[in-house]
Amino acid sequence: MVAPSENVAPSRTGAHAASARAMTGALVLNDGTIFRGYGLGATGQNVGEVCFVTGMTGYQETLTDPSFAGQIITFTFPHIGIVGFNPEDMERSTAAARGVIIRMDPSDPSNFRALMRLDKWLKEMNVVGLAGLDTRRLTRRIRETGAPSGVIIHSPEGINDLQSAKSEAAAWPGLEGMDLTREVTCQEPYLWDQTLWKLGDGYGHVSSPKRKIVAIDFGAKNNILRHLAERQSAVHVVPATTSANEIFALKPDGIFLSNGPGDPAATARYTTPVIQDLIRSGVPIFGICLGHQLLATALGAQTAKMATGHRGANQPVKDLVTEKVEITSQNHGFAVQASSLSEGVVESHISLFDGSNEGIRVEDKRIFSVQYHPEASPGPHDSSYLFDRFIRMIDGDA
Repeated sequence: MVAPSENVAPSRTGAHAASARAMTGALVLNDGTIFRGYGLGATGQNVGEVCFVTGMTGYQETLTDPSFAGQIITFTFPHIGIVGFNPEDMERSTAAARGVIIRMDPSDPSNFRALMRLDKWLKEMNVVGLAGLDTRRLTRRIRETGAPSGVIIHSPEGINDLQSAKSEAAAWPGLEGMDLTREVTCQEPYLWDQTLWKLGDGYGHVSSPKRKIVAIDFGAKNNILRHLAERQSAVHVVPATTSANEIFALKPDGIFLSNGPGDPAATARYTTPVIQDLIRSGVPIFGICLGHQLLATALGAQTAKMATGHRGANQPVKDLVTEKVEITSQNHGFAVQASSLSEGVVESHISLFDGSNEGIRVEDKRIFSVQYHPEASPGPHDSSYLFDRFIRMIDGDA
């Protein structure tokens, strides 16, 4: 039997300092591979799927994106933490990720909006972090063999029992079959009226909404809700388990299906009947990310786990109607299988990385969805026009 391999990257303080510094953290993969590093954030350990994110900015939005529930995030960009943390850039009030891995120790933040260091924020959010790992090697391993399960550990007193961590990682079932939406959805309905952030003004508020949109919260990012509110809409957010009759009682002009974590096939067990009723109602529907997958499932399509997923802010997507290419922000580990789309459901967008499905529309109905994130946060704004398309559908201009 081959002994578990260990991989260590030197600290940014230099090889001599790294050799004298105690390693207080480790990542143990399900095959026994061990990456040692320096713990930061909360102490303890956690298990999850180890993924990587290629974005160079927006680590704060990434760490608070509910779609990352169940995952340990590896940032490929080496300088994470340099702009600190502030409450305005959080996508939710708590962290969603089960752990975070970065290449270099976080420096003191250099940004006029920073209120605290990354390390302190991770402690407050109870997120275990590691620095000093060879993140390039870890990323290559994920790309070549798929996203593994792993246990992330931060123990200032030293790590003595790696074998139990290996056993825990090997026993973790993975994201397939997991309904994580129930962990991140709101517990009660609420009204959202906050609009997009502007330099010097901060966030605004809708004063005179022109339409009512019901957003089903499968793990919605705040910036999605802001884009809807920015377009003069009253946004009524409801839990993922809300019935169709409860939604209709709100008399929506449009229905939005949000992003979220986990396996869409697991969540679809209770969302499919509801979404099918919504489809039959004729009310315009727009879905993003998990919302796209759940809509496609309700229309008869199938989803499947991807080997590594798409996570980052540099993902090229082609619009099959206009043939234009958009650079998009993405975060998903499952994909709609285009070959399973029913008659009348048309593939509208594809990934230029691997050809996987990135969007659908329903012929003769005011229904469409995309796999990627047009709200960005973080990422490019190439696709924000999709919110305008949804509003035109609601107003009868599309």
